[in-house]
Amino acid sequence: MSQRQVLQVFEQYQKARTQFVQTVAELATRPQNVETLQNAGVMSLLRPLLLDTVPTIQQTAALALGRLANYNDDLAEAVVKADILPQLVYSLAEQNRFYKKAAAFVLRAVAKHSAELAQAVVDCGALDALVISLEEFDPGVKEAAAWALGYIARHNGQLAQAVVDSGAFPLLVLCIQEPEIAVKRIAASTLSDIAKHSPELAQTVVDTGAIAHLAQMTLNPDAKLKRQVFSALGQISKHSVDLAEMVVEAEIFPAVLACLKDPDEYVRKNVTTLMREITKHTPELSQMIVNAGGVAAVIDYLGDSKGNVRLPGIMMLGYVAAHSENLAMAVIVSKGVPQLAICLVEEPEDHIKAATAWAFGQIGRHTPEHARAVAAANVLPKLLNLYLDTQSSEDLQVKAKKALKSVLQKCTYLPALEPLLYEAPSNILKHVICQFSKVLLSWILRGSAGEGGELSASLRCSRNPISTIQFMNFCVLLKFIIYCDIMHFIYLSSTLFY
Repeated sequence: MSQRQVLQVFEQYQKARTQFVQTVAELATRPQNVETLQNAGVMSLLRPLLLDTVPTIQQTAALALGRLANYNDDLAEAVVKADILPQLVYSLAEQNRFYKKAAAFVLRAVAKHSAELAQAVVDCGALDALVISLEEFDPGVKEAAAWALGYIARHNGQLAQAVVDSGAFPLLVLCIQEPEIAVKRIAASTLSDIAKHSPELAQTVVDTGAIAHLAQMTLNPDAKLKRQVFSALGQISKHSVDLAEMVVEAEIFPAVLACLKDPDEYVRKNVTTLMREITKHTPELSQMIVNAGGVAAVIDYLGDSKGNVRLPGIMMLGYVAAHSENLAMAVIVSKGVPQLAICLVEEPEDHIKAATAWAFGQIGRHTPEHARAVAAANVLPKLLNLYLDTQSSEDLQVKAKKALKSVLQKCTYLPALEPLLYEAPSNILKHVICQFSKVLLSWILRGSAGEGGELSASLRCSRNPISTIQFMNFCVLLKFIIYCDIMHFIYLSSTLFY
C-alpha cells in the first residue's frame, strides 16, 4: 500500500468526523431532533471531538453541544455529568477565537437553566477563563464571554458576587465603551443582571463609574441597546434613595422622556420601570419627575400601550400619588384618573387590575377633593364589582377592598356614593353610610335643611332593606339631630323613613 493510500484513509476519517459534527450541529437546531440525538448517545460521541486535532471539528463539536444544552435543563445537566465543562474551560484559554466563542456559548447554554447548573459552571473554573476572554481583541469573543457571565450572575446574589470577585467588573465597564453595538448590549445586560440582586452589588456597579457611561447611551438609536441600558439603570435605582439619586444626578431627565414614544415597546417599558423605581423612594425624587413632565408623559404612555407594558406606568403613578396631597393632585390634574379607569376596564389580567386598584387608593386617600376626583370617574362601582367577583384573584380582591375603603373614608361626593348603597356588602356599606352621616351633620350644623332633600332617594335604600349596620348609623345620626332645630328633625325624619 502506497503512502498516498495510507494518507487517504486518514483523510476519509477526517471528512467523516467533519461531516458528523456538522450534521449533528445542524440537526440540533431543530427541537424535534433533540430527543433522538440524546437517545443515540450524542454527548459521548461529541466529547472526544472537542480535543480533535482539526480546529474546525473542535469548534463545530462545541457548537453542537451548546445547541443541545441550550434546549433544556436535562441536556445541560448531561453536559455537566459527562465532564465536558472542564475540558471546555481548559481549551478556552488555549484555542483560537472561533473555538472560544463556541466554548463560551456552551457555558452560557448550561448556566442559563438554573442556579445549580450555573454553580457547576463556576465550580469548573469557568469564571477566570471568561474574564480573560473579556480582554480578547476580537469583539465576538468579548460578547460571548460577557453573555456567559450574565447568565451565571442572573440567578442569585451569591453567583453574582462570584462574578464580581472574579474581577469582571472593570472589564465589563470597558466593554460598554466598545464601538461594537453588540458588545455594548451584552455588557449592559450583564451589569443589569448583577445589580438587581442587592444594594451592595448595585453599589459595586456604581463604584466602577458605570452610571456615567450608561447615561451617555440612553439616547443611542439602537433599540436593543436602550432596552439594556434602561434596565441596568432601573436595577441600580430600585435599591435605595442614594442609588436612585446617583442615577438622577447623571442628568438623564427630562431627555429620556422622549423614549416613552420609542417604537420599541420594551424600551418604553424599561424607561417607565426606571421612573417607577426612582419615584417610589421619596417625595423629592417624585417631585423631580413631576417637574420634568414625567407624570403627563407616563399617562400618555398608558394611553398608547396595552397589556403588561402598562404595569410599571400604573405603579409609577401610584407611587407618586402616595407621597403627598400635592403629588396626588399632580396626577389628577394631568388626567391620570380617567386613564387609570380605562386601564381598569380594558386589562383582562388580574395583576394589572390589582395594581390599578392600588393606584386609585393612593390617589383618593388624601382629602375629599382627591376622593371626589376618583369617585367622579365612576371607579367605585368597578372596584366594588372586582371585590365581589368570585373569579377575581385573592390579591385583586384585597387591593380592590383596600382602595374602596381608602377612597370612601374621604369621599363626600354623594352622587358617586349612592350606587354603592344598593350593592355593597355590610363591611363596605358601613363606610358609605358613615360618609352620608358626615355630610348630613355638616348640613345640619350649617342650618341647610333644604339640602337634605337631595338625600331622600339614597337613604330610602328601596332595593336594599335596612341592615343592622345601617340602623346603627341612623341612630348615631338621630343623636346628632336632637341637638338641632326641631324643624330639621321633622324634615330629616320624613326623608329617612318614607
